[in-house]
Order: sequence, then C-alpha cells, then structure tokens
Amino acid sequence: MNNKIFKAGTFQFDIKLGDIESNLAKVTEWLHILGDRNVNMVALPEMWSCGFDNQMLLDHAEQTPFIIDTLSKTASKYNMIIAGSLPEASGKDIFNTSYLIDSNGNIAGSYRKIHLFPITEEDSYFSAGNRAVVCNTSICPVGLMICYDLRFPALCRSITLKGAIVVIISAQWPLNRIRHWDILSQARAIENQIFIIATNRCGKEKGIEFGGHSQIISPTGEILSMAEEGECASVAEINLYKITEFRDKIPCLKGNSFMF
Repeated sequence: MNNKIFKAGTFQFDIKLGDIESNLAKVTEWLHILGDRNVNMVALPEMWSCGFDNQMLLDHAEQTPFIIDTLSKTASKYNMIIAGSLPEASGKDIFNTSYLIDSNGNIAGSYRKIHLFPITEEDSYFSAGNRAVVCNTSICPVGLMICYDLRFPALCRSITLKGAIVVIISAQWPLNRIRHWDILSQARAIENQIFIIATNRCGKEKGIEFGGHSQIISPTGEILSMAEEGECASVAEINLYKITEFRDKIPCLKGNSFMF
C-alpha cells in the first residue's frame, strides 16, 4: 500500500437496539468483505454496537473492550484502520466515544463527543467530551467527529489546525434532515481542505427513520462515493498528494489569521 494513495470505505446498516451480538456480527462480516477488497480505512456509524439504548448504556459499555478486541484482530488481519463510536464507561460517566484502531490492531486514539444532541436528550444520558482529537495513524493524521459535531465548524477547524488531513465522522442522522448532512459534510471538507469520510446509519429506531447517505468527500467538495438509504458499503480511492495541490491553489488555511 502506498500510504499516500489508499482505499477508504464506509459501512452503513440498520443498528438493532441493544443487540450487540447481532450488530457486531454484521459489522465483522462487512469488515471482512471490505478487507478482501483491500480497503485500508473504514468508518462505522455512531453508537453502532447497541444504538441509543439509553437505559442499558452501562451494561453495553461493559462490552466495549470485547468489541474493540474483536475489531483489533480484524484490523491486524487486513492491515485496516477502523473507526466508529461506542459507549464508554469512565467512573460514573458514560461517553459517546469514537475509537480509532490502527492497522496494527492498537488503539491510535479516542474522541469523546463534545456536542450532545439535546432534542433526543443525549445530554441526559451521556457526559460531554472537552477536547478535539487527532490520531496519528499508519497512513496519516486522522481527526474524529460524531454526528451533531458536524454543525459546529470550529471543531473541524481545530482538528485541521492540529494536523488532520482526513476526518472521520460517525453519525445517526435522520432522513428528514439528510440534506443538512450532505451540505455540512461537503462544507467541512471544502472550508478545511481535507478529506471527509462520513458514515451515517440507516433503518429505523424509536420512530425515527435514518438517512444513510454515507459519503467520502475530497477537499474540493467532490463526492468520491455516496451510499443511498439502505444497508451497504461504499468505497473510494483517497489520494493524499491532492491535499498540497488543493491548498496551494487556494491557500485559505494560511489566511486564517483572524480569530473571533
């Protein structure tokens, strides 16, 4: 693998509420499929192991180390980077945490969701994170964001200024606001001149229909791959050599001297 040119993938599916065994089996199956296609970096949805099964979060969080161990073995087998969000228990707190497992099977970093979605009372069940995270991986520096974070451009800019050139976004974004998901994902890529790998879930939970539309976006806003609404994986080639080319043509990051 040329670390500057690699295959990235997304996998979206209908997360079964509280059913870790089923969700993990589904994800493992598709990671093997993507691994056989020589995909080097895969983004999974938000809270993909159990969904927002809020009354059972502590029990589900206790399974997260086992889930990470399973993903680590898959990452090592296929020389693959894997990221997605899971419940994390820390003392009395539960966090919505995106873990990034590097291609050697080690955890390269984790990010606790900062912007909790008040409309679904996420802030009543989870504690908020407080720092932007960039993971040094075997391919490149990768930033992590989760769902509602997408509406806050300062977070993505902070990640970019910390050195990320790829940002992975895991989400559970509803179908009735899917246009916002598309536009905001493209905007974050364009304004920061980075590659975005954004994975959204599909299916239904608690009466909410989710929109899919997982996508991989270039620094110019070009859609390199786009999933529709159902269960599927999508793959695109990412060429990191293009980053310098894009930024030399329009050096907006160098002009980022005025901070409010």
